[in-house]
Amino acid sequence: MKILALESSAAACSAALCEDERLVAQSFQNNGLTHSRTLMPMVEALLANCGEALTNVDLIAVAAGPGSFTGLRIGVSTAKGLAWPGDKPCAACSTLESMAWGLAHTGGALCAVMDARRSQVYNALFRGTGAGLERLCPDRAVGLEELGEELKKSGKPQILVGDGAHLCYTTFRAQGLDVCLAPPHLLFQSAWGVARCALELARRGELTSAAKLAPVYHRLSQAERERLAKLNANTKE
Repeated sequence: MKILALESSAAACSAALCEDERLVAQSFQNNGLTHSRTLMPMVEALLANCGEALTNVDLIAVAAGPGSFTGLRIGVSTAKGLAWPGDKPCAACSTLESMAWGLAHTGGALCAVMDARRSQVYNALFRGTGAGLERLCPDRAVGLEELGEELKKSGKPQILVGDGAHLCYTTFRAQGLDVCLAPPHLLFQSAWGVARCALELARRGELTSAAKLAPVYHRLSQAERERLAKLNANTKE
């Protein structure tokens, strides 16, 4: 199965072409340029350099969330545009699970984290099995303090991965927790992880269509929170 995968959930942006578990090619940028400028040209160059046509791709995969609201919308919109003309199936991949795939070989406890601001992180916990991943909790938005207490109770050393790893490392080390950072080349989200996550979704029959593909935010946007607060305030008056 040929998978074209997109990752634009945070500051880094990447695209990858895979055939089942094998990485054929990947393009990665983490230079602060907007994904609306970089993602589609990255995809076009990737396919051209591989001598591959979009028509030969079997599955379009994208990191659907959690993550930056703008980044997720760009990634999902791009995936829909690539999939729609050929009516190709899509994989709406968990950003957190995708980043954990890069460390599945370690056999350790994996703490995938993204900075959600407001003293929160997007988080999911996994265990690497060597050949795969065991999910230990659902994707969620959780407070740093609450996550620290949960990891403390587990008593297991944790490998931190994701763009929120440095934030958590500083906080948790100060609390005496046994945590370490993933190696630099595996620390950030990548499209290969999205492709690997998509392969598992395909094997479980959990794909979707371009029409139904949508971001998964896991939290209200700031504008929605402010509007809800205003409505609640008006209700109390």
